[in-house]
Amino acid sequence: MDSSGCACCNVVCFQGLGRQSFLISACLEFHSSLDEKHHSLRQSSIRLFGIKALANSENQPERLLVTVATYNERENLPTLVEEIFRYAPQAEILVIDDNSPDGTGDWCDEQAESNPKLHCLHREGKLGLGTAIVAGMQYALEHNYDYVLNMDADFSHHPRHLPALIEGMNPADGPPRDVMIGSRYIPGGKIEGWGFKRHFMSKAINLYSRWLLWLSPKDCSGSYRCYRTELLRKIDLGKIRSRGYSFQEEILWRCRRAGALMAETPITFADRERGVSKIDNSEAFSALRIIFSLGLRNLMPR
Repeated sequence: MDSSGCACCNVVCFQGLGRQSFLISACLEFHSSLDEKHHSLRQSSIRLFGIKALANSENQPERLLVTVATYNERENLPTLVEEIFRYAPQAEILVIDDNSPDGTGDWCDEQAESNPKLHCLHREGKLGLGTAIVAGMQYALEHNYDYVLNMDADFSHHPRHLPALIEGMNPADGPPRDVMIGSRYIPGGKIEGWGFKRHFMSKAINLYSRWLLWLSPKDCSGSYRCYRTELLRKIDLGKIRSRGYSFQEEILWRCRRAGALMAETPITFADRERGVSKIDNSEAFSALRIIFSLGLRNLMPR
């Protein structure tokens, strides 16, 4: 898998092995025919090289949905929503709430009545982080957003990193990206508030995932990411096995198999200051098992 650095937006870019031949083929087709019957192919070729597609010539703004999965985040959510709109005023927000006893969903409903850019999706109970993110992706596809960006509700993912994630999807000096990852493990990224054990476990799971799933990004377990919905339409979200934290690795694996161009931008991950962490040992072991089974599938014909 090829990799290259993009200095202007401080990202590390990864490209699937088949993309180079695809670009050459698309470019040859573009230059060999300039008549109207190949208009759609010209659009694709232009977009591949980072120029706005002709389909967007009407200057219609691209739509961004920020998704936040919540369970008992009433204390954090009001400030988080305010900060998201501060750093990404063009965004809309979807809160996916798992019937929080502390009234998180009720607060969201009250605010949504006066703010058309805030939406709330209510679920019957704790169904897992992975299924919540999938629900947000499906909502984005059904409502024709161009991008869906997921972040945590506890301020471990600070909204100040939103502009870099959004801008990194369409860099000025390269092709559009399909997935933009807020990374703790590239130069400029860091983690605050963790002890040795959590640092060790996180780095170990990333090494384990990168090796088994053939993933190039340095941070495969973080959930602060932006996805292009055009890519997500190529993936059968119903086949995703992970309900919990292994979702982060599984969705990158499925994106890679769909030909995604991925990149990373550095973030500072801060351990939650308020509320309670949701992960437990049983979920961690389940994640290891699912990642291993996906790795075995790399050795089998598709």
